[in-house]
Amino acid sequence: MPRGLKPDLNPSMPANKTTCQSLDESANPLAQLSALLEGDMAAVNDEIIKRMDSPVAMIPQLASYLIAAGGKRIRPLLTLAATQIYGGAMTRAHGLASAVEFIHTATLLHDDVVDESAERRGQPAANLVFGNQASVLVGDFLFSRAFQIMTDDGSLDVLRILSSASAIIAQGEVMQLANAGNLATSMKEYIEIITAKTAALFAAACEVGPIIAEADVSAAQAMAEYGLNMGIAFQIADDALDYDADRTKLGKDIGDDFRESKMTAPVILALAKADETEKIFWSRVIQEKDQRDSDFQTAQNILAKHNAIEESLRLAEQYGEKARLALAEAPDHECRAILNELVTYSIHRTN
Repeated sequence: MPRGLKPDLNPSMPANKTTCQSLDESANPLAQLSALLEGDMAAVNDEIIKRMDSPVAMIPQLASYLIAAGGKRIRPLLTLAATQIYGGAMTRAHGLASAVEFIHTATLLHDDVVDESAERRGQPAANLVFGNQASVLVGDFLFSRAFQIMTDDGSLDVLRILSSASAIIAQGEVMQLANAGNLATSMKEYIEIITAKTAALFAAACEVGPIIAEADVSAAQAMAEYGLNMGIAFQIADDALDYDADRTKLGKDIGDDFRESKMTAPVILALAKADETEKIFWSRVIQEKDQRDSDFQTAQNILAKHNAIEESLRLAEQYGEKARLALAEAPDHECRAILNELVTYSIHRTN
């Protein structure tokens, strides 16, 4: 991950008392950040459209299919916000934010092929519409475009940060694949996986802001720490949502992780408290991948019995607090205040 950062695998920070009940959609910090950076995000979207262009018709068609489906755009927003906080040139940030989004989109295309996903952001996954081969190849195209943007920017530091994150993401996906169905997966191993596959890009997206602004190394380090811990918290919450969320709000099939036999925080926590009958159940549905129609509901009931969703969110909040502490080192700025609120929102969101 960027600049050799390592996740704290045993966080001990006290949980923030803010809960989802105190969050108001009108005060959604992601919406606030999008509104504040509306002009810059419009420039990023223009850059994305321009860079998706290709004489091979399927490339812009497939890429547009996924990008047009929406999504939170949280990663490019982080790059824009970090650049604003440190007073960097926003024209550079526009290009690099689009590179960050291309890296993210490429990994989504590849992930859906590997996971055999049926849905992405409330619509059929691209691999079902265009086929696995096209999805993989267009994902490769988007990765290549991202590296072209980095090269055009001309900063070796930026190239190092984003290229390192790209490699780490791939390693994380392989780690997750290797651990699928492995009931012996520890919480430490799980945190290492999500740090690589999710948090590394969050960290890189934040770190390039101070680099653009030519701030000192400590500034880049602080923003990378913020992004890293926020990304870990975000992914733990996302994994909890997969067992607890309203599918129509989440925009994907609830229970995907269960069907794909992924060892995520809720399962690891419930398994640690499981009785013999529950251990046999987890062994059948996760390790042996022998799943029946009623098994997901059974899994939800077991997680509820052991408060695994609540414990997962408490764990996410511990990493969230570390993100806030790192962010406190950044200059006072409207974007910094929203990024601070974004941590809580990311953990206690419903979609």
